[in-house]
Amino acid sequence: MSEASEIPFDPDALRDRYRVERDKRLRADGNEQYVEMKDAFGRYLDDPYVDQSIEREPVFDEVDVVLVGGGFGGLQAAARLRQAGIDDIRIIEKGGDFGGTWYWNRYPGAQCDVESYCYLPLLEELDYVPREKYSYAKEILAHSAAIGEHFDLYKSALFQTEVKRLDWDDDARRWIVHTNQGDAIRARFVSMANGPLHRPKLPGIPGIDTFKGHSFHTSRWDYDYTGGGPDGGLDKLTDKRVAIIGTGATAIQCVPFLGETAEQLYVFQRTPSTVDVRGNRPTDTAWADSLEAGWQKHRMENFNALISGVPQKEDLVDDGWTDLIGKMLQHFRRAKDGDNMDIPTVMEMANFEKMEEIRARVDEYVDDPDVAEKLKPYYKMFCKRPTFNDDYLPTFNRANVTLVDTNGQGVDRVTENGVVVGGVEYEVDCIIYSTGFEVGTSYTRRSGYEVYGKAGRALSDHWSEGTRTLHGMGSYGFPNLFIMNTSQGGFTANFPHLLDESAVHQAHIIKHALEQGFTQVEVEQASEDQWVDTILGFSGGPLGGLGGPDCTPGYYNNEGQPNPTAAQSAPYGGGSIRFFKLLEEWREDGAFEGLRFLS
Repeated sequence: MSEASEIPFDPDALRDRYRVERDKRLRADGNEQYVEMKDAFGRYLDDPYVDQSIEREPVFDEVDVVLVGGGFGGLQAAARLRQAGIDDIRIIEKGGDFGGTWYWNRYPGAQCDVESYCYLPLLEELDYVPREKYSYAKEILAHSAAIGEHFDLYKSALFQTEVKRLDWDDDARRWIVHTNQGDAIRARFVSMANGPLHRPKLPGIPGIDTFKGHSFHTSRWDYDYTGGGPDGGLDKLTDKRVAIIGTGATAIQCVPFLGETAEQLYVFQRTPSTVDVRGNRPTDTAWADSLEAGWQKHRMENFNALISGVPQKEDLVDDGWTDLIGKMLQHFRRAKDGDNMDIPTVMEMANFEKMEEIRARVDEYVDDPDVAEKLKPYYKMFCKRPTFNDDYLPTFNRANVTLVDTNGQGVDRVTENGVVVGGVEYEVDCIIYSTGFEVGTSYTRRSGYEVYGKAGRALSDHWSEGTRTLHGMGSYGFPNLFIMNTSQGGFTANFPHLLDESAVHQAHIIKHALEQGFTQVEVEQASEDQWVDTILGFSGGPLGGLGGPDCTPGYYNNEGQPNPTAAQSAPYGGGSIRFFKLLEEWREDGAFEGLRFLS
């Protein structure tokens, strides 16, 4: 029997439905549909998690390494530098503590979507095993602090401090790091670990500035208003009508808690998310006690291999991420036994099958057929960030919860009293913006500062036509500067894995420079050109065209608008396994090919 006769769905019908759903969501303004949080909207960036602002004198000292950002990137870079014997480091972090994304995202239900045994960094170094398969934000934040304590990072960290400008002093061969606290710190090396998800964005909805009720962004959750805490119990909402705008990964996690307590909850949806099985469970203590040295690295590599499409003898993680890859492999095996081995078709069919499961799951959990149909995602998995939750879909069975589906168009406008969709005004007391973070904007805009290298050249000018680096970590004309970024590097769903590979690589180079007495390390122009050509030489990317042009609009594909710099700023198209191996072989070679060292 041919595979075509076995499939329980019509591929042509699904392709047509996907196309229709995508097209009605396309907007000419792309990323410009969002409002930058500044001026009148600057209040949405206020830190609700500190009791009072730090007041201190400006710092004018000199260190070997400044790390910009105290999230997982900065923490892992600092750890690998410490292990390399480099102690004179300083972390500059805009939050009140370490944690990065997990410092800011404290909304109720916040939880990692990649298994915690893979996701939380440096578990073996701290002799720690997470309490559950998927850790909640409170545990992740505590683990971040534990990393800071373990590697003695607090003593030289500057919290509540934002970098405003980096200037290269060519005579002194030092970076001058300027901050909003008046600091001017001199550094031999700078590593920018700003993170891809830290600059919140607001939707540019007409009238957004006219609402007279209460409002906040999910990355700055206002527990003074809602009551309760990260575990729920939002008791101050019992007499409140609440609107939440956005149904991405954050809303999937916090909507169940809002639905439990709000007098009335309106969930405004432009595009439904894929909501797969969470299946969280406590850590098996016997399993944890049986772990042997090297277990986390092995588990990370097993997970990364599976989501990269490389078969393994055992699926150690066995979750929604690896399930799709398993389906692809099953289709490959069936195709291999038949007459046809069209790889793109095999991948598409596996994706259809997985998404049919996702849509069937909606019918399983949601009682009202009309509501269920509106919650079904019609696009390829990985067009938008997958989500995993067992409580989101049943929340729409509550009498006090209303799904307001905008048919892909988004909210019409905000008034003094509420939110308007399709000519209907929904009066509310509070609007919660679950609208994510800037991703498709320029690197320097997301960083919040400009970098001026040799001869005062701005990094934004150097990257005006797309990212230009060697291995995604350094650029010609910007000596002693390292970047922890996905552009031109190795993409993996387990982002901390990439950060650690980058941290190890940077520490290796900095250690060599300091031990050999070199004062300057710079990417050679020819090697940068060659790496750009390497990136452009790949026609596709990881995960079978993540966020491609045929996807529904989202931050993976610049909100559906062609980006002329996207191909050059893409991750390494050979996949993360190949990229990590490339870095390892580069270090083992010892020639530091592509770099120029000066005494």
